[in-house]
Amino acid sequence: MKPCLQLVFLVFLICHTEAEFFTSIGQMTDLIYAEKDLVQSLKEYIRAEEAKLSQIKSWAEKMDVLTSKSTSDPEGYLAHPVNAYKLVKRLNTDWLELENLVLQDTTNGFIANLTIQRQFFPTEEDETGAAKALMRLQDTYKLDPETLSRGNLPGTKYKSSLTVSDCFGMGKTAYNDGDYYHTVLWMEQALKQHDEGEDTTVSKVEILDYLSYAVFQFGDLHRAMELTRRLISLDSTHERAGSNLRYFEKLLEKEREEKSRENPLNKTTAATEPVVQSGAYERPLDYLPERDIYEALCRGEGVKMTPRRQKRLFCRYHNGNRNPHLLIAPFKEEDEWDSPHIVRYYDVMSDEEIEKIKQLAKPRLARATVRDPKTGVLTVASYRVSKSSWLEEDDDPVVGKVNQRMQQITGLTVKTAELLQVANYGMGGQYEPHFDFSRKDEPDAFKRLGTGNRVATFLNYMSDVEAGGATVFPDFGAAIWPKKGTAVFWYNLFRSGEGDYRTRHAACPVLVGCKWVSNKWFHERGNEFLRPCGRTEVD
Repeated sequence: MKPCLQLVFLVFLICHTEAEFFTSIGQMTDLIYAEKDLVQSLKEYIRAEEAKLSQIKSWAEKMDVLTSKSTSDPEGYLAHPVNAYKLVKRLNTDWLELENLVLQDTTNGFIANLTIQRQFFPTEEDETGAAKALMRLQDTYKLDPETLSRGNLPGTKYKSSLTVSDCFGMGKTAYNDGDYYHTVLWMEQALKQHDEGEDTTVSKVEILDYLSYAVFQFGDLHRAMELTRRLISLDSTHERAGSNLRYFEKLLEKEREEKSRENPLNKTTAATEPVVQSGAYERPLDYLPERDIYEALCRGEGVKMTPRRQKRLFCRYHNGNRNPHLLIAPFKEEDEWDSPHIVRYYDVMSDEEIEKIKQLAKPRLARATVRDPKTGVLTVASYRVSKSSWLEEDDDPVVGKVNQRMQQITGLTVKTAELLQVANYGMGGQYEPHFDFSRKDEPDAFKRLGTGNRVATFLNYMSDVEAGGATVFPDFGAAIWPKKGTAVFWYNLFRSGEGDYRTRHAACPVLVGCKWVSNKWFHERGNEFLRPCGRTEVD
């Protein structure tokens, strides 16, 4: 690689130290070019190595011909004084030069390049995060391991598949996280592909070792024993498997004795092992109460768009309450939901503006944070997987232009609004159900801003998404799908200032594609007369 290119690439890498690449597809694209650079460097090394071997091969062939002639009549050959001189010279000088050629290290350039770049490669955390992202997609969109392993996903342009080693790695990641549900699913898939004859360096013994223990964790003693016996049949010297089998047998015997005591008249039944079936285990419950509703909406299921509600939704031209800027060129407005009222605006941002915003945001992208409800401090969270950056109007005229447009559309002031936030979602990127406004149990969430609560959300979609990535509202069953250049808007607070708890929403995991959004949170201060109080608490 040329020095100037290497320097530019190094500058890029320094900017991405500890980048958590898996949380942003936008930044992961840079890894494509990094890998391409390494391939070019590797090819240069191969060419140098081949040139070296060509020289050595040429020398060996020349020496083979010469020694064949000299060994057939050594004295006669050396009778010629030139031959005698050249023999001495070859052994004293030429063979030494050959030795130096053989010892010449052609790896220096490649190894130096690899060493420089490796320190900025994705980390163990990235690999773990990427594996968990695939599992999240698997759960949310009800994809079996076979579908993911074969790469049969909707809207994909480039098909890819997982090897036995990849599936085994997925299973190990789940196992190390204490997630035995996914351990079983991925170890079973690894075993299935292994049994089908796929070439791999991972042994069945390794797979069965993890799988049998994970199955045992689900309390499936009979299947754990079956898998352990299969392991031992492949490796009779496996100590852990032998001790595990003895332990399982003791547990089973204890189980039989307890059943026998409970039902002494039916000892035969108690002593009979049930038929071992392929393990299909329930996914464990987690911390999110509306998990099933949320994931169903992400799949486009359970959307409560009834014909009666559909009749209440309309399209219109919106001029921002006769805003002078919009009278001549109003925006197309479409109702997405009636109550709470959610609207979509079309052609809010041009392709050129979107590209400029992305260009400004990309170098500043950092792991997206959430505000700690107790301290008000921003922190990262596993339930929000994306990267974001904040843009000020001084960064570029386009930022001020977009801010002004949002003010004209909403009729709210941007003077007390938060900065324009730009977000890019990574592998399985999501933001689980959350409120944009602060609740009564977290009164200090926006205290430092001094602008009151978040009264409204204006969300710009800056890309289309091939599959997944919807914005869903579990409380009332709405799902809104990204459309590049459009924006959706809703109020988080009633006119009274009370929070509208129905607006709890989520950004579904991106199944296929790259999702870019930007948003503006409008606050209460400065909007008292632009959106005055209503007569009741829920107006």
